[in-house]
Amino acid sequence: MTDSTLRLGLLEGDGIGPEIVPASVAVVEAALAAAGAPAAEWVTLPLGRSAIDTHGSHIPTETLDALAGMDAWLLGPHDSAAYPEPFKSQLNPSGTIRKHFGLFANIRPAKAFEGAKAVVPGADLVIVRENTQGFYADRNTFAGTGEYMPDENTAIAMGIITRSAVERIAKVAFDLAQARRGKLTIVHKANVLRLTTGLFRDVCREIGTGYPDVEVDDYHIDAMTVHLVRSADKFDVIVTENMFGDILSDLAGELAGSLGIAPSINASLDKAMAQAAHGSAPDIAGRDIANPIAMILSSGMLLQWLGARRDDASLIKAAALVEGGVEATVRAGTMTPDMGGSTGTREFGEAVAATIKGQA
Repeated sequence: MTDSTLRLGLLEGDGIGPEIVPASVAVVEAALAAAGAPAAEWVTLPLGRSAIDTHGSHIPTETLDALAGMDAWLLGPHDSAAYPEPFKSQLNPSGTIRKHFGLFANIRPAKAFEGAKAVVPGADLVIVRENTQGFYADRNTFAGTGEYMPDENTAIAMGIITRSAVERIAKVAFDLAQARRGKLTIVHKANVLRLTTGLFRDVCREIGTGYPDVEVDDYHIDAMTVHLVRSADKFDVIVTENMFGDILSDLAGELAGSLGIAPSINASLDKAMAQAAHGSAPDIAGRDIANPIAMILSSGMLLQWLGARRDDASLIKAAALVEGGVEATVRAGTMTPDMGGSTGTREFGEAVAATIKGQA
């Protein structure tokens, strides 16, 4: 192994994870080779239901320790709702990893493909979601869950917003808008949640003063759902808090085609994780019909992140080859059943890899 070799973790997860993650690996390896980028050393690590059987934990300590030494990693979907207790009631594997490594930025593009079915064919936007606070009980306190019940008939959730967390996610969003089409939309609910999401909106606008070339507007979350359905193609970068971002990104992904093509990465300043926005789809697991596009594109985003962090043009080129390879493959009519095609999961990954090799 040379110093330039990428050490990438592989966590296949549950359900369709062991199918879509290997398809993504095939595409990444083809893109790295075609771009003349550093080779990847893949390190498979236990996680999920199988890890409960083999290690007595859905996210073993040895997995977290190993990830600390990785440049980045691919995380397949998990099916924590089906885990036996006590694991079912514990923080899920994805949440554990995000919290352990402080992966504060969840970046979720929604881009329609030519030849695919999209509600809004011209959609090409990115939702930047603050990943550590808000109303999500599993990640907004140092210890505990952020939810409690003073009596059996009363449940309370704390929604936490801090200036420091908003500043760092706003900078990620503005940098991205500056590199794209120069427009950023802040989503909040400051007419009702005046102190919390009002702080989010105001701090984002403060950070925006340092980006005079980026056009900024803002919408309430309820109005934003309408605007996305009507004209998702009019938006560029959207920044919002945790729960709003989760909801909007699912909506945007479906408008662009389906959650099966919705990628994402979770990142801090020095660690990143590729993770498709969709779930583990246990009903189709093992049938070779799952759509690997979201996982493949998430892996491409990971290469882009690594390239920017390392200032490595070959990795950035490899990331572009991944996205271009998927687009060209779909445009040629090669698609999985959920998109109206008949290609299997593994075959689709091989087709994208072949397309990339042909373009090199």
